[in-house]
Formats: sequence, structure tokens, C-alpha cells
Amino acid sequence: MYTTEPPWAAPSGTRITGVRAVVTAPAGTNLVVVRVDTDDPGLYGLGCATFTQRALAVATAVEEYLAPQLIGRDPADITDIAGTLHVSGYWRFGPVLNNALSGVDMALWDIKGKQAGLPVWQLLGGRCRTAVPLYSHAAGRDAAEVADEVREHLAAGYRYVRCQVGVPGAGTYGAPSADATAPRSTPLAANAWDPAAYRRTVTGLFDSLRQDLGDEVELIHDVHERVHPTDAVGLAQDLEPYRLFYLEDPVAPEDLDWLRRLRARTSTPIAIGELFTHPAEYRPLVAERLCDFVRVHVSAIGGITPAWRLATTCDLFGVRTAWHGPGDVSPVGHAANLALDLASPNFGIQEQHLFDPRVREVFPGCPEIRDGHLWPSDAPGLGVDLDERRAAEYPPVAPGAWTPPRRTDGALQRP
Repeated sequence: MYTTEPPWAAPSGTRITGVRAVVTAPAGTNLVVVRVDTDDPGLYGLGCATFTQRALAVATAVEEYLAPQLIGRDPADITDIAGTLHVSGYWRFGPVLNNALSGVDMALWDIKGKQAGLPVWQLLGGRCRTAVPLYSHAAGRDAAEVADEVREHLAAGYRYVRCQVGVPGAGTYGAPSADATAPRSTPLAANAWDPAAYRRTVTGLFDSLRQDLGDEVELIHDVHERVHPTDAVGLAQDLEPYRLFYLEDPVAPEDLDWLRRLRARTSTPIAIGELFTHPAEYRPLVAERLCDFVRVHVSAIGGITPAWRLATTCDLFGVRTAWHGPGDVSPVGHAANLALDLASPNFGIQEQHLFDPRVREVFPGCPEIRDGHLWPSDAPGLGVDLDERRAAEYPPVAPGAWTPPRRTDGALQRP
């Protein structure tokens, strides 16, 4: 039997009456949104719980395990609810549970903002900036194609651009495949991942970009943990002359001890953490200043409540935020990122995602992008709604899986 009430005498007033998950795929990617209803007519909250590779597992966690603990609770008690739900399964953390918790947490913040008649960023202390600078994505088969895309983004008002390039003879991440011109010594894995070729190609990319574009644009690159830690150290050293805004995920979560060696060898700024599911995973990196930016997937660590605490902690150590903002975060989740960005004095940069028109139809109030910035609205709460009739027109797609690459000898490569 679940205990739904805290030990203190809760004031009479609003109570949670229902909690459910909506899974929809308007752009072909499963999005999970939690709706928390109350007994106050018309008052409900929405939160993002998207773990697209395990969407149905998250929906089950929300409706079968969290909802019974929430019915009858006062939605105002966000901190206690977050803590109670977090320990209610005894074993803690993990992306399925944390995304379910995040959906509830964001929805409660959405409710609180609507009750107050204020946007969530006002509840966090008010804005620290007019709008939120974004980084866009440029990719190409070679350096010339990447440079052309960067110019297009600069003309549209962006100053920060993530650059990925195809690797000849190898599979790539975030870029079109280059022509397979490199000689192959084995037929075991066609178009496989080649870390050595990747390192050479990426170094050449940024040498070309700086010569072609100059120093005014801030350049970013995502390693996506696809090299051995020793190569990550070497790559960060190779890229130092090109003054990256940051190098993302140079090592895997399992190899974080290598950051101490990397930090000692290069001044290239480091961003890391989108695969973390435990806020405490950031603690040694922040306390020892082993990274410059935390790449938090806000729903993976439990929502606005833990993300705001982490941002405040980072501020004490001079570490900046760079919340993860891919297409498998719903517009509700992007609105949560925006609220945190506006209110955080140690904001660094925000990843951009351009919403498909079908997503905009399902989620009225999507955050607006203009001139390379994400712009807030004054709508109360998170400012994004969900049209469930339209959402039902886009049922979830078959459960997917992240397909990792393989190296040239056929061995598995972590993604």
C-alpha cells in the first residue's frame, strides 16, 4: 500500500487526481510526455519523459509505479515528491526511472507556474539574459561542405556551430559518409568505424575551417566517445591550435579517470555528461574542474529539480551549462531547458533542435528560434501544451535501439 501523504498536515487545496503518459511520434521519433491532472478545473501540467529507445518502459513506470503514489498529493510539494519517488523503488537511478521521474517533476513545475501566473524561469529567480544563444549543426562529406554549411548558419544569425565531417572509408556520426577512397585491408566490416582515420580527418577539418572562416565563429565538435582514451588525449592536443568552444564527450562514462590526464595535457575546453543518469556522476568532474561544460540530458537525471541544483553547484566551480537538446527531447523538454538557460548565471550554450511542422501541431507553444537564439514567452508554466487528438494521429513507432558501429575488424564500438 502506497503512502500518498507526507507526515505534515497539508493545507486544504489543490490535489493531484490523475497521472498518465502520452507516447507520440509526429516526426517518426517516439516522444513521451507526462500529464498530471488536478482537482482544480483546467489545471494540469506537462513534463518530458522521453527515453526514445525505451519509450514504452518509461510509460509503464509512470502509470503503474509512480501514479499511485501521486494521487491525492498536493502538487506544490515538488521537492518532497521528487525525493519520495526517487527512493520509492529502493534501487535508484537509471534512465527508465529517471525519465519517468523527470516527466512528473517538469509537470509539477508547469502546474506551479500556472498557479502563480508566471513562467517557470521566473520561479527560478528570473532571467539572466534576453534570449538564449544556440549552437547549430553543420556537417558534410568533406571540409568544404562543412564550411559552406557554417556560412549558412552564420548568415542566419548563429555564432556557435557544431561541425562533423565524413571520414573516408569509414562510417561516421553526425555527418554524411565520405567517399570510400581509403584503402581497405579487410572485408570484415564494410564502412566500419576507423578511429585513426577519424582523428586525422577531424584535425584536418578544423585546420581548414579556421583558415577558411577565421576566428569569429565558435566551433564545437562531438567525439561521441568513439576513440580510445589515449587517442582522445591526442585529439584534444591536436585541436588546441584551432580554439574550439568545446570538445564534447572525448571519453566514455566508463573512462572518466582519463579526464585528469587529458586536463593536464591540453587547454581545449571539455563538455561531457549527456549519458550520465546520476547527478552525483558530475560531482568529481565539477569539484576538480575536469570539465568546462556539463552536457546534461535533463530528463535522464530526473527533471528540473536536480538540474537546477546541479547548475547552482557548477556555478560555484566556474563550470557552465550546455543542456542536451536533440530531437528525442519533446518541445516540453526543450521548454524546460530554456527556463534553466534563462535563469542560470553560469549558462554556457544551448543545443538547437528545429521542430518538424508536425511536432509544432501536436505541441502548441513550441519555443521560438530567431537569429540564432531561443526566445522565451511570458506564458505561465513551461508554456507548451499538448494536443492529444493530434498526438493520437501519430502513434508510437516500433521500439527502436541505438545501433552501435563496429570497427574495421568487426569488433563492437561503443557509440
